[in-house]
Formats: sequence, C-alpha cells, structure tokens
Amino acid sequence: MPNVSNLVKTIQDIMRKDAGTYGDAQRLEQLGWMFFLKIFDDREREMETLRDAYKSPLPQKLRWRNWAADEEGITGDALLDFVDNTLLPKLKELSGAGDKIAGLIRMAFDDANNYMKNGTLMRQVINKINGIDFNAADDRHMFGDIYEKLLKDLQSAGNAGEFYTPRAVTQFIVEQVNPRLGETILDPACGTGGFLVCAIEHLRKQAKTAAHEREIQECFAGIEKKHLPHILCMTNLMLHGIDVPSNVRHDNTLARPLRDWSPKERVDVIVTNPPFGGMEEDGIESNFPAEFRTRETADLFLVLLMKILKPGGRAGLVLPDGTLFGEGVKTRIKEALLTECNLHTIVRLPNGVFNPYTGIRTNLLFFTKGEATREVWYYEHPYPPGVKSYNKGKPIRIEEFEPERSWWGKPDKSGRYAKREENERAWRVPIEQLKANGFNLDLKNPHAKEEGPGDVEHLLPEYEKLLAQIAETRGKLKAELEAALRATGGAAE
Repeated sequence: MPNVSNLVKTIQDIMRKDAGTYGDAQRLEQLGWMFFLKIFDDREREMETLRDAYKSPLPQKLRWRNWAADEEGITGDALLDFVDNTLLPKLKELSGAGDKIAGLIRMAFDDANNYMKNGTLMRQVINKINGIDFNAADDRHMFGDIYEKLLKDLQSAGNAGEFYTPRAVTQFIVEQVNPRLGETILDPACGTGGFLVCAIEHLRKQAKTAAHEREIQECFAGIEKKHLPHILCMTNLMLHGIDVPSNVRHDNTLARPLRDWSPKERVDVIVTNPPFGGMEEDGIESNFPAEFRTRETADLFLVLLMKILKPGGRAGLVLPDGTLFGEGVKTRIKEALLTECNLHTIVRLPNGVFNPYTGIRTNLLFFTKGEATREVWYYEHPYPPGVKSYNKGKPIRIEEFEPERSWWGKPDKSGRYAKREENERAWRVPIEQLKANGFNLDLKNPHAKEEGPGDVEHLLPEYEKLLAQIAETRGKLKAELEAALRATGGAAE
C-alpha cells in the first residue's frame, strides 16, 4: 500500500512548481475540490455495489473515473481546457431538481476555481490522488489524519486560520455538551467541519443499530459563509462516513433576519467557534433587534444562538475576551444571556491557543436555554508544565483538559453543579455579583498569585483589551457629540 502521508507531501511539492498555486490557500482550495471528486467517486463505487438501482447525478464525462482515473489520460493544455471550460462550468450548473446529491455538488462548486496553469503538473497531481483508495479503511484512516494536518495548515494561510479550531478544543466542547442520539445538532459557522465531525464521532460511540447510523446521517446541520472551508467541510464529512452532507449549506447565517427563524428550526445542541475580531458588512445588523445591533460578528452569533436553541437546549462555543468585558450592546447581550439561559461554566483559555492566526485570549462558554443563571463557575485552564505559550508545532492537547473533566461533575435537577468545589483553578460567582459589576464576565481568578508585570506574551492581550475599551469609549463620545451637534444644528467633523 502506498504511504498516504508521502503521497500528500508529493502532491503539495508538485503544486508548488505551478505558477498558479502560489500560496497555501490556493493549493488547499485546489486540493479541496479535487479530493472531493475523488472521494465522491470512491463512495459512488461503494454505493453501486450496495444498491442495484444506484444512478449517479453526474453526467458520464464529468465523473472522476472517466476523465481522471487513467494515468495516460488527457494532460497538458487539453486537460486544462477540459477542467476550465467543461468540468467546473458544468458542475456549477448541475441540474437535477429535488436530487439532494446534485444540489450538494452544485453548491460545492459554486465558487470553485482552477488555479493550476500547467496541465502536465495537474495530471501528475491527479495521478498521485489516484494512489489513495478512500474505500480502504487503512487509506481512509491515514488520510483522515493527513487531512487534519492540511486543515491545520490553514492557520498559516493568511486569514484562513479563522476556519480551523484546534482539535482538542472541539473535542472538549463536544464531550461536555454531550449530544445524544435523537437530538438535532447545529454549527452555524462550521468552517471546515471540526465540530460536526467531533459530534458525529461522539454519537457513533452511542450507536448500536443501522437505524442509529441513519439517524446520525441526518441529525446535524452546518452553515459556512466562504467557499474554501465549505468544500473542505463537505470533504471532511464524507471522509467520516457521511454519504450526502447536503445539510451543510454555503450561506451567511447572519444575513437572515432573526425573526425569520421558526420554532420548527430550533435545535437541541449548538457547538461552534464563530468568527471573532471581524466586522459584518453594512446592513447585517438590521437583521437583529435594535437593542442588540452591532457589526461585531461574535456578538451577533451569540444573539442568534439564544434564539435558535430549543428550551432545554445546550450550547458550547468559543468567544474572545472582548465579548466578556465589553460594554454597551455587549452588556445588553450578556444580560439577555444570563436572563434567558443558565450560563453555568466559563473555561478561560490561556494566550496563544489560536496561534499563529491570532493571539487574542479566548474562552469556552457552556449554557443551557430556558432557565436564568444563578451562578457562573469559572475554570482557568493553565499551560502544561514548562510551556509558556502554544504554537503551530506545540498546540493545546486534549489530555490537558483532564483536570476540567474530573472537576466538571453532573448538574442536579435544577441545572446547578452543586457538587463542584472551588480550587486554585476554579471559582464560583453568584449572579448578584455579576449584576452589580454591570454584567462584566471578564473576571480574574481570585486564587491566583500576583506574579509581577509578566512577559510580553501575557501583556499583549491585556494591551489589546485596553485598546478595545478605549476605542469603544471614543466611539460613544463621538456619537454623543454628533447627536448634540445635530440638536444644535451643527455637524461633527
């Protein structure tokens, strides 16, 4: 059997020779749709064996086996011409009303591009991809690990790092939210599908029958705004045994007015890492109630989550420090969260978990909808011994969450974690204290020892936090000044 790891490395080396694939983002997007078609073709071979009446949604000439599988097949300019002028255009307009698979493929290729300029190099890449059999368990498992590495490479591919959440973080959140068979699961900002894949693996541990597996195929949904992570997400899901990941949409979740989400669309579980630090385009905030209008993406997602969870539904998500300490609209959002939901746990992560994409400090929030918060438990996640920050080579590991797992416990009938105990990393804050502090959730560990001013790695996020507060105050003052000038007939500069 060929070494899958070496094959993927060879593919990347070939692509580096091509003038069109000049960066990680272009190479990953190109690999994304090529892997998608090969994986889909392998899945079709499996379905043809299992189902006598299986009919492909693809015209014969567009199927991977008919244009890519022959090592001596079309190459050079003829291959480029076929991909640019036949394959991609036809896939983008694939017909088949009511055919979920055709709709899935059409959506997957809506914004797909061929970046390669050299048809001979493209043929070499295709031949290497043919060396992986996605129906062979060993190949598929090994490629799953390689694929995880490719997704991690997104962290250094410009801004594409926003689409990748460290595996340890997704796994810990899913384990603690604990989705069960029969529940509906949503990631409204699903990126490359890390949370969905973790949730599927979690449910498979509970599955006992073929009916359970059919349930798993349909119980989840995801929405992703950008093309590259969307196609990578669908490829990721097919790798993890999802036959038709048509319940992952290419769309902007926030572009839909909040009032348009019907009770029927509410879900039991949401696990997500919404984009943070970014601003939504003009007009998006008008989809939300006036008191919650902001262009800060993470804040809008938090409002959305509160709306689309069922009563009793559970959420686990990643949020930046800025949401915890922010004022104005952020305060009103936090007040609503603590009033409508039981925000029972905040895990405070150390600096660098999302390096090199961002050094912003992040938090894991866990809440249940339908009952007001009476107390919030905090847990400060430490660096492992001898580690001063995380980086691409030394990411956060799932084993580090073992103390939290042991401490977590189970809620009583009222939803309180009464058996939890305070320790040097964990502390409890009653709702009265949070109200008195203006719903500031950015609370320091009262048991931590003061250790002087600290080093740059730790001071930088504090400085960023201060800058954000200054910018927010400046914005408020400007708005008040403009209002006062308008009232007197003047105009602010």
